Amino acid sequence: SVTDGYYGIEEAEYTKMLMTDEEEAVFDKFYTVSETEFAEEVYVLDEGISEEELASLETMLTENTAVLSLYVNENGSFEGLNEENAVQIKESKMAYLLTSGEENVKNTALTFMKNMYEEMGVDVNKMQISYLKSKGLNMIILALAAMIASIISGFCASKISASTGRDLRIKVFEKVLGFSNAEMNSFSTASLITRCTNDIQQIQQITGMMFRIVMFAPVMAVGGIIMAVSTNVSLSWIIALAVLVLLSLVGLLMCIAMPKFKIMQTLIDNLNLVAREILTGIPVIRAFSREKFEEERFDKANARLMKTQLFTNRTMTFMMPSMTLIMNGTAVLIVLMGAKGANEGTMMVGDIMAFISYAMHIIMSFMFITMISIMLPRAVISAERIEEVLKVENEIKNAEATVEPEKIIGKVEFRNVTFRYSDSDENVLENVSFTAMPGETTALIGSTGSGKSTAVSLIPRLYDVSEGAILFDDVDIKDMDMKTLRKNIGFVPQKGILFSGTIKSNILFGEEDDEELMKKAAQIAQAEEFIFTKEGNYESHIAQGGVNVSGGQKQRLSIARAIARQPKVYIFDDSFSALDYKTDKILRKALKENVSNSTVIIVAQRISTILHAEKIVVLDDGKVVGVGTHDELMKNCEVYRQIALSQLSQKELGENE
Repeated sequence: SVTDGYYGIEEAEYTKMLMTDEEEAVFDKFYTVSETEFAEEVYVLDEGISEEELASLETMLTENTAVLSLYVNENGSFEGLNEENAVQIKESKMAYLLTSGEENVKNTALTFMKNMYEEMGVDVNKMQISYLKSKGLNMIILALAAMIASIISGFCASKISASTGRDLRIKVFEKVLGFSNAEMNSFSTASLITRCTNDIQQIQQITGMMFRIVMFAPVMAVGGIIMAVSTNVSLSWIIALAVLVLLSLVGLLMCIAMPKFKIMQTLIDNLNLVAREILTGIPVIRAFSREKFEEERFDKANARLMKTQLFTNRTMTFMMPSMTLIMNGTAVLIVLMGAKGANEGTMMVGDIMAFISYAMHIIMSFMFITMISIMLPRAVISAERIEEVLKVENEIKNAEATVEPEKIIGKVEFRNVTFRYSDSDENVLENVSFTAMPGETTALIGSTGSGKSTAVSLIPRLYDVSEGAILFDDVDIKDMDMKTLRKNIGFVPQKGILFSGTIKSNILFGEEDDEELMKKAAQIAQAEEFIFTKEGNYESHIAQGGVNVSGGQKQRLSIARAIARQPKVYIFDDSFSALDYKTDKILRKALKENVSNSTVIIVAQRISTILHAEKIVVLDDGKVVGVGTHDELMKNCEVYRQIALSQLSQKELGENE
């Protein structure tokens, strides 16, 4: 720099001759005469000068020093330069210097300053090495700081992305747990699994990339733009053109690929659905020799996904070669325009190389951002799919102000209950009324599709009634807290559902670890006879879905699980269908003896199961067509009589009577 800190006394006197009065005042303001270690007296630059003042002084001193340097080179000394001819000499020499460009003016001034420093006794090489050491040390410190910042950034990005994935999975899972059957029917199980795994993984990955790259790239781009503009404004249009072309390319590719990304996630849902159905139904598939058909079905779903993925991947493969072409094209254009400037003397080769470096930094930062754009469309689609689940309003939820029964005894009353599914105009149940009392067995029977299972699923609010009300101990179940309601109901569904674990963990599902309670429940459910045949007894392993136990064993464990809860209301939704008549009879007798104070509601297909029920409700096409005991219904209800006669002979019915 021309203003490195010192200026010789003699050189200053002649340089001032070339200055205007204003310029001389500026020089005298910031330079003062002082003794130094290498000269008795020199002009020393004021250390308190600001950056703006230094830049102004640099411009002024560079021009005058360059003129003085050219004069000395031509004349061999300062002789001949005086106050009278200084203005004329400056005008002529500056005109000559500018014909070679502004960079030539600066180089001429710097050469003069270097010679002046050497004459003053300054070790220029030592000065340059000291400068390099200082800057090098700064660069090392900045590099270490950048490394530490990168490590911290990577750690924070990993933690944030992992936490985001964890929190989303929790929110989606909790939301799904709160779904009623109606809401579950809106999403397939395969789709919900994909949304909880693949979709959230896409969001997790893009979150990590956002913090690693997207937060870093703009800083690098802004820094590069500032340095590029400060180096050479005339070439800045090349960077603007390159960025514009790059963004246009990314926009075009996104428009092409975005629709396919949405289709891709749906196809993953479909693939999971097909795979899940095939794996679940392997015994049936083998029994009907449908392996070839199912293989073709899976291949079809797999091929559709593959073709969509190939299309999106092929579309995105154009991005990296195009970006490389843009980068190289930018470098070539900068060299071409820079060579022209260097030839005219308006810029230096070093500045051209620096500008190329800054341009590459700017373009690389935009390339990082466009790399995100490859993942972003799919992540956006995944986010939309997650949002679809999270924004679902639960149809069944607690009332704002819940009401608790004065005393919970287990009385259940249907009062003119009508129910229809949300997507149907036809009633499944219509004006159903009956009361199930504690200490009694209330049975529901009817032909297939008459609404028996639907009726009992309304009690724990798996669905909500469309009209009418269901009362639990004289309180509308819609006004009760759902946890309180369900805690007092032992529900055994048609299909026995077991969870992976042990027999013990399934019987004591969600309950305290009570060995006595577990054994008593198993005894009542007539499950001990097969439990003790297993090697581990109660610690025997139960596979996922209970596939390693028979249908009857699965039903008995499901019944034992309900009994272990010791609820006030037992609901058995055709839960004895897989039991033989002997086990069915013994189990019902054990239930009668051990849960005599509770309300028992049984949905049954077999007349023999409900012959001795205190109350039998006969449903036909969603309507109650008879309520009473077996004997009463045989006399007064034709529908019940037809069902009974279709299963048992007159003699058997007479004997039972």
